[in-house]
Parts: sequence; structure tokens; C-alpha cells
Amino acid sequence: MSAPPAANSPETVRGLQERAARALPAEHVEDVDGWWLRHAPNCSWWAGTVLPHGDAEPGRLVHRVVEAENFYARHGATARFQISPPACPDGLDAVLAERGYRRQSAVSLQVASTARVLEQVPTRSLRVRLDDSPTRAWFEIWCAASDHGDSRAEWDMLARVEPPGAYACAMSGDDVVAVGRAVADTGWAGVFGMATLPRARGRGAARDVLAALAGWAGTHDADGMYLQVERANLPALRLYERTGFREMCGFHYRTAT
Repeated sequence: MSAPPAANSPETVRGLQERAARALPAEHVEDVDGWWLRHAPNCSWWAGTVLPHGDAEPGRLVHRVVEAENFYARHGATARFQISPPACPDGLDAVLAERGYRRQSAVSLQVASTARVLEQVPTRSLRVRLDDSPTRAWFEIWCAASDHGDSRAEWDMLARVEPPGAYACAMSGDDVVAVGRAVADTGWAGVFGMATLPRARGRGAARDVLAALAGWAGTHDADGMYLQVERANLPALRLYERTGFREMCGFHYRTAT
């Protein structure tokens, strides 16, 4: 495929977010007229949110929301929606706000051509090991350097990923100091699980992981790369800007109170 499009068309945004959902597969998923209702018990909460990608007439929005709420009630879970204005029905955010849903977690969906990432990243300073499945060392560093859900549930979630993936470990001697993973899916490679131990931050470890993942993406017919990063994470935003990523759109979540 060609370089990622600059326009944040609804089809492109939906496609990327659905690829991300396949890279973070929930335990239970129901597709109700284009709305992905996802339940991921004990995993990071964002893996169990609604992707409201099917169009809905304004008069039907409340009905669609109630259907989703019933799904989460059956599973004993809190209803949450991922709100991306280019990809979800007009008026949904306002409907959820009127129903008392709390807004949280502003996120940036960013894209880059794989070739540009490789051009922007300098020669790696650390050795990076790539595996096609998560190793215990990878998982332990990811858990130690990040704040996510129950470790058993997260390990099970990784076992559900169907598209090909790469798990990168940046090595300082024999020690793993930073990790990340990529998932290749129909021309795109998503970047997930980027984490660096505090003692290794500021030394280019995350950049080296990203370079290795971009190299892997290029060998798996993924001409475009995407990632999702919280807008409050300024160090990560600076890293991704320096390596060629640009925002396609922003999104946020709405959580039932």
C-alpha cells in the first residue's frame, strides 16, 4: 500500500481502531450492527470498551446505547465507549454526556509511513531482540514499567492475538531494559506495549525498540504504522514526533458513573 493518507476519513479511522481491537482482543465480543461490544475482564479497561462504528440515526442513538448498557450489565461490567468523532455517529458524545457518562483519557491516534520511521531513527545504540510471541522476560519488564490489569488476564489476552506480531526487547548487556510490540494487519503495523524501565529512560532505548519494530513491519508488508498515545504523555509524544508520526485524529472515552 502507499503511505498513510493524511485525511482522517471515517473509514480509515475505523479501520485502524478495529485493527487495534484485534491486537488487544477482548475475551467476549459482539458485533451489533457495526458496534463492537467488548468485555475484557481484569485486562486494561480500554480493551473492554464499545467501538461504536456503525451508523445510527439520531432517533435510534439512545436505543443503541441502552443495548450496549444491557451487554455490560449482563457481564457485570461498567459500560465505556470509545468516542472518535470521525468514526462514531454524530451526537453520540452528547447523548452519553446527558446520560451522566464521565469523559476521560484524551488519546492521539498517530500514523507514519514505515519508510519514514526508518529514515528518522538513527543507528541503534542498544541490541534489540525480536520474538514472535511474548517471552517471560518481555512480559515481566512490560508489567514492571507500566500500570495495567491483572497479569494473568493480560497474558491470556496476548495469547488471543491472531495476526502476526513481534515482541521487541532492548538489551543492556544481558538485561532487558525496554520493550514494545507490533502487530501486522492488512498493510498496517500497530505499535503497542512500549515501556522502559526508569533506570534506562533518556538513553534512546524506546527509540531503538521502535526502530526494530519498524524494520519488522517493513518485512511483513506493512507500509504504514499507527499507534495510540495519551495526550498527557509528553515524553512519548516527543519520541513519536521525532520518529515521523503525526496525529490522524484525537479520541476520548465516556464511562458510565
